Amino acid sequence: MDTTPPEDEAVERFWAQARKVAGFTRLDVVVGENEVAALTPPAWSFGTNAEEADELLALVLAGVKTATSSARWEWEAEGEELPRPGDLSIICDGAGEPHVLARTTAVEVVPFDQVPADHAAAEGEGDRTLEHWRRVHETYLRQVLGAYGKELTADTPVVLERFTVLYPRRRRR
Repeated sequence: MDTTPPEDEAVERFWAQARKVAGFTRLDVVVGENEVAALTPPAWSFGTNAEEADELLALVLAGVKTATSSARWEWEAEGEELPRPGDLSIICDGAGEPHVLARTTAVEVVPFDQVPADHAAAEGEGDRTLEHWRRVHETYLRQVLGAYGKELTADTPVVLERFTVLYPRRRRR
């Protein structure tokens, strides 16, 4: 989930710009007319280190990565609610600098061994196959779950999240 905590000031500056492009006005934020726009979205980075965060962010910016996944236990251990469709988030690079405002479009929790091939492809990593996804995520999830005293099994619940980039908007070719 998170590699390097972003600097609050940088996130606030990013949010001030991104919310305009996303269609949220300052008035929405001040009076809370739009519940989603009332607070600065959570800011986070992909992966477990700065290099991974940068690589995965590049895939998002290229329009290749439109999904992510994590262990449900990771969310529970951190006392966090699962993402919901419509939620906003700010995706940062490995140094914690914000680059992307994303909106969650779908969330599903499935056992590890039932992650569908289309989700693996949407994650955009490697050759985008389910086999590659399983190899990479088995290593990642074993590491993450081990920190919480859990083990990865075939029925470990995995949170599958789809998202769309609101800012920066990708240029059409």
